[in-house]
Amino acid sequence: MRQTILLAVAVLVVACRFAPLPACAAETPLALHPGNPHYFLFRNQPTILITSGEHYGAVLNRDFDYVRYLEELAAHGLNNTRTFTGAYCEPDGAFKITRNTLAPGKGRLIAPWARSEEKGFAGGGYKFDLMKWDDAYFVRLKDFVARAGKLGIVVELDLFCPFYADGQWKLSPQNVNNNINGVGRVARTDVYTLDNSGGLLAIQEELTRKIVRELNGFDNLYYEICNEPYFGGVTMDWQHRIIDTIVATESKLPNRHLISLNVANGSQKVKNPHPAVSVFNFHYSSPPRAVAENHNLNKVIGDNETGFKGTSDRHYHKEAWQFILAGGGLFNNLDYSFAVGFEDGSFRYPKSQPGGGSRGFRRQMKVLKDFMYGFNFIRMHPDNNVIRNGLEKQTEAYVLAEPGRQYAAHIYGGEQVNLRFDLPKGRYDITWVNTLTGNVDRQDQLDHPGGNASLESPRYKTDIALRIIRSR
Repeated sequence: MRQTILLAVAVLVVACRFAPLPACAAETPLALHPGNPHYFLFRNQPTILITSGEHYGAVLNRDFDYVRYLEELAAHGLNNTRTFTGAYCEPDGAFKITRNTLAPGKGRLIAPWARSEEKGFAGGGYKFDLMKWDDAYFVRLKDFVARAGKLGIVVELDLFCPFYADGQWKLSPQNVNNNINGVGRVARTDVYTLDNSGGLLAIQEELTRKIVRELNGFDNLYYEICNEPYFGGVTMDWQHRIIDTIVATESKLPNRHLISLNVANGSQKVKNPHPAVSVFNFHYSSPPRAVAENHNLNKVIGDNETGFKGTSDRHYHKEAWQFILAGGGLFNNLDYSFAVGFEDGSFRYPKSQPGGGSRGFRRQMKVLKDFMYGFNFIRMHPDNNVIRNGLEKQTEAYVLAEPGRQYAAHIYGGEQVNLRFDLPKGRYDITWVNTLTGNVDRQDQLDHPGGNASLESPRYKTDIALRIIRSR
């Protein structure tokens, strides 16, 4: 009898863990902060989004346990994740990625569209009917966003992604060979255009409307139109059409969500942006020139994908600290330690992987987030000019400042620095923070008459952070 009761309790616990959460009434959705639109306002709190997330297959890959994944992010205080809708997936081995979450097993892709009764989908199973929705998909998508919201995690939902090679296009439900609707008889470079899409534009607009309607009740969400649209023939006119579709759909709904454009790899100055875009995301933005080049937009500048610098944490650690201390409002490391069966981020990937990520790195990102949240960062702006001298050629520094009140600095390179730091008259608490552990390496108090203050750092291995707060 006791064994029967214990078994029943165990079954109930498992069922509760994986049962879809109901969509709850939203607070005001994620917004730009009215006091400083380079940052977010989320649940009435100033917010910077910092994370190290999986390779975008959490929803579309049926085998991925996103509950465990989201719990791992939350355990490290991380507050963002990025996911794709299922209009795009990848073949096994694409980009030399081992256990790629964007490459579901045979028959394991779940997409917004329902399966038909006709066999022949290139990814296994039945073809898609682009005129019907898969209710199970939207249950999964909404449960993912709901569970993320319960943990304080903001979801970046990428609606579309270009087809980099024929291998990706052959697996898309939009390909005429994978649907029963006779649409999508086009080259992969014509899919995201206004005039050459072979009937797909109407499908894409309706998908956008459906997703926007389904997710309108969530506050922990923003939409990115297309991942890396600078590849694969994606046109700006098409992106603007999808933006307009989101805006028109939400005009008849209770909530408005932020919209993001993925601008470029590295950096690029944004010219004549669509007025509805609030977040401008870059990939591999190291050094973080994109922040300074686009600071005048008064919108959030993000770095929402890293990679192609080896598997060591060191480069991505540097990229994160420098981007945020340059004034960025969002950083997402592409973390390959998440895989099916390793949703706790414990997968030990091979050296051939195109990027890094680890539990240790996630701890480092918590240090960065905690460091920034130790300031009233809404009142701060980039100001590297406050460091008058003391940097050697091999050292780099980025500073955020509210002059005379608070300063956040990151020093990379060398082993020790003696800074000449321009400070007004006052008493200041000077704290040097270990960026790997979050420990305080040195803490001093400075009574300063004004002008250049001499600030001697402790010794460090690769980099160090500096907090200066005026106490009187």
